[in-house]
Amino acid sequence: MNFRTLTACAALGAMLLAPLGSALAQNVDTSRPHKLVLQVSDGDPAKWNLALNNARNVQNDLGRDNVAVEIVAYGPGIGMLKMDSVVATRIGEAMNGGISVVACENTMKNQKVGREDMLPRIGYVEAGVVQLMKRQREGFAYIRP
Repeated sequence: MNFRTLTACAALGAMLLAPLGSALAQNVDTSRPHKLVLQVSDGDPAKWNLALNNARNVQNDLGRDNVAVEIVAYGPGIGMLKMDSVVATRIGEAMNGGISVVACENTMKNQKVGREDMLPRIGYVEAGVVQLMKRQREGFAYIRP
């Protein structure tokens, strides 16, 4: 096998596995019959509590094993993912309940926030808005509380 063929095979494999790797990295089972992505771009604890209530209610109504739920945070919403956040405990409980929470690394970079400042077990995406677009393309319902 020559170098070009090997490179082409590697690139094709990466493209085919990228969506699966992305889903697993964010702990979201995209094969579930129902899918929900929530946008939280506000630094208001009340908005976060509303989003967390929405996520929990969807799980309760549809069954936790029947729905994939992801919360995407960017902009001022990033502050609520810090360890000292007033909603940190609720976010931890949500993740324990099977809800994926991801932070936008572009926002973190712009706000000079590092992963060491963030809650453990959250996921990271390069761009929050792009993540929302990807999830919608994957069939996720989109909600912005």
